[in-house]
Amino acid sequence: MLDMDVTQELLFQQLGLDSSPEAIEQFIQTHQLTLEVPMHQADFWTQSQRDFLISHWKKDDEWAMVIDQLNEQLHAD
Repeated sequence: MLDMDVTQELLFQQLGLDSSPEAIEQFIQTHQLTLEVPMHQADFWTQSQRDFLISHWKKDDEWAMVIDQLNEQLHAD
């Protein structure tokens, strides 16, 4: 396993998204979810993005904390 500092920027890179701080903030603001919609089921993910999120969340690996953080931010309202 790689010893790396997993960050939100790195998560966005892995998902193929713009990982600049401004782009991440805009993504979070424009992709808010209701509590009834689990993050991985949101319609804005591609299947490969969804698979990545689910896989690493289930493994509870180094990505899980950053994925949880994003989940909380997308359910802020």
